[in-house]
Amino acid sequence: MTEDVARPHRSKGAGNGRRMQRSGEDFDIIIGFLGFWAVVLLAVTVWMEVTGQPALWWALGLLVTLLAVYGMVRLRRRLPARR
Repeated sequence: MTEDVARPHRSKGAGNGRRMQRSGEDFDIIIGFLGFWAVVLLAVTVWMEVTGQPALWWALGLLVTLLAVYGMVRLRRRLPARR
């Protein structure tokens, strides 16, 4: 048997559209997850500042999280629009 007979035929672009949309959804999930933690870190940082406790590490964690959200949003924009 040859390979052509053993495998079902698919056109070259058969799953590409669905895969692109799915990867966009994956980005949305990650952005939402990071956004949630950004809000949590913002609340903790503000609370620490208001109560006079050291908040440097919380603020740095917030900065890193916001930079990650920004990077993910920029990557998400490069993907094709949803249908």
